[in-house]
Order: sequence, then structure tokens, then C-alpha cells
Amino acid sequence: MAFLTVIQEHFWGFFRATGLTLQLTAVSLALAVVIGLLFAFLKLSNNRVANVVADAYIGLTRGLPLIVQLMFLYFGISSIVVLSSFWAGSLALAFHAGGYVAEIFRGAIQNIDRGQTEAARSLGMSPRKAMRLIVLPQAFRRAIPSLGNQFIIGLKDSTLVAYLGVPELFSNAMTAAAANYKPFETYLVAGMYYLVLVVIFTWMVNKLEVRLTPHRQEATR
Repeated sequence: MAFLTVIQEHFWGFFRATGLTLQLTAVSLALAVVIGLLFAFLKLSNNRVANVVADAYIGLTRGLPLIVQLMFLYFGISSIVVLSSFWAGSLALAFHAGGYVAEIFRGAIQNIDRGQTEAARSLGMSPRKAMRLIVLPQAFRRAIPSLGNQFIIGLKDSTLVAYLGVPELFSNAMTAAAANYKPFETYLVAGMYYLVLVVIFTWMVNKLEVRLTPHRQEATR
């Protein structure tokens, strides 16, 4: 069967490319978390200018197609500083995902009872310390399901950096399909790799959510 032939011929090539896909996804989403936190704080700030900046950034990332952002940022970054396609692609993906992560953190922070912040202030904590020690740990726990979904979306979005020259999984599949003249079977095998990754990540996110949520821990015992 052509399907089995493709698996046999490209298994290790796809496997190595999967490692690069995971690196790309991890780096871009780690940067997106930093960017998202920054713009979430700007969005929650009492400073009107900060609010406008955050709204503009979030609106831009959510309003433009990802491929347009990738191309614009990739060639824009390359015209300022010479980066490898991996790092340019990672930064472009992080810029895009940061807008969604910012909204995730904003919602999680706003859902924390204000009474906890007031209690921390009454104990002598500064607003910054109360945010760091009281609010953010709870917000992170509440944001885990949404962040997990964004991680999976980021994994699938990483396929687009193939058009920037990054030799990740989808790029490898395009090259293999052009060489073996079996596009259906080749993309089917690549799809199986992505599906396995999504299943694994979904399981890991669910386990992490159970571990960090006390009432769910009790329910699983």
C-alpha cells in the first residue's frame, strides 16, 4: 500500500521534523505568555494610553489573518536584524498568539475576587506584591484550560512557518509529497503525527488542570 510505503520511507524524517515543530511551538508560546501578561496588565491598567495600546495590539493580532502577520513580521524583522528562519518564525507566531494570551490572562485576573486583593493590602502588601503572590497564582490555575487550548492552536498554526523556510513537520511533508508524487498519503501521515501530538498535549493539560485544582483532585480520588 502507498500509505505504508510513505510511512516506511519518511518515518524518521517526519519524526525529526516533529522535534523542530515542538521546539518552535514551545519557544513561540513561551514568548507569547510573556507578551500576553504584559498586555493584560496594560489592558487592566488605569492609564488610558496603556489601554489604547493594549486594545490596538489585541485588535491587530485578532483582526489580521495569521499568514499576513507572519509574512509582514518575517520580512520586517529580517530587514532590521538578520535572524534564522526559526527565530523569525517563532517571534512572528509569538506576536500573533500574544493577543489571545493577553485576553486569557485579563479574564482570569478579573475573575479573582477583589476581596482577596483587599485582604492582602490590609496585611501590608503592596499592590505589586499582592498581584504576584495572591492574584497571579490563582489566575494561572484558572487560565490553564484556555492556555492549553491556545497551545494546541499554536501547534497547528506552526504549520504556516513552512512558507518562511522553517523545515518543520509540514514543510517536510510538502517536500516529501513533491518528491514521491503521493500527496494524499503523505499529508495523511503528517496529519497523523499532528493528531498524536494534539492527543498527548490534551492529556497533559487535563492532568495538569486536575493536579492544580483542589476540588478536581478530590473528585478523581
